[in-house]
Amino acid sequence: MSDKANEKIVLLDTPVLRGKTTISEIVLHKPQSGALRGTRLQAIMDMDVAAMMTIIPRISTPALTAQEMAELDPADLTALSIEVVTFLLKKSVLAGLPTA
Repeated sequence: MSDKANEKIVLLDTPVLRGKTTISEIVLHKPQSGALRGTRLQAIMDMDVAAMMTIIPRISTPALTAQEMAELDPADLTALSIEVVTFLLKKSVLAGLPTA
C-alpha cells in the first residue's frame, strides 16, 4: 500500500476481472466532502458495507462498478474500507497510530 497522504494503493488478494482485463490493484484517492454525499460519516467510520459500496467507486481508479463491488473478496473490501477510514482521520490521530 502506498503511503501518500492523498492516495493509497491497495493490492487485491483476488483480482477483479473486467472483460479481458485483470485488475490487481486499486488506487484510492482521498475523498472530498462531495464524494461522501448519500452516506453518513458514522456509517463510513463503522465500515458499513453499503456506505463503502457507495464511496469506493467514487474515489477509486479504476472506478469499480456496482457489480464488481458486489463480487469483491471480503478481505479486499476490508482492506479498501480501512484505507477509506484512514482518509477521514485527522493527521494528529494518524500520527499516534502504530505502523507496520
